[in-house]
Amino acid sequence: MLFIHFLIFTTMKKAMLMAMAILFSVATVFAARVSTPLSDTTKTKKVKPAKVQYTCTMHPEVTSDKPGKCPKCGMTLVKKAAAKQKAATKKM
Repeated sequence: MLFIHFLIFTTMKKAMLMAMAILFSVATVFAARVSTPLSDTTKTKKVKPAKVQYTCTMHPEVTSDKPGKCPKCGMTLVKKAAAKQKAATKKM
């Protein structure tokens, strides 16, 4: 009877050690995945805003980085990209 208890105890001891080893390895892998970011490029890449240019509709040679009035005729300056989009929609 004592021998049976000894076998059960050693078997349970081995099973517990195996379970602890598996648990430790799973925890290590999980911790390694959580600590490393998924993609380094998302943090390092900074999207530069598009440089906006403003121009006069009557005098396309007049450009500015800021909205305002045309120095030649006094008309309100418009975005160059907006002017291109309007021209593209008129062609259709």
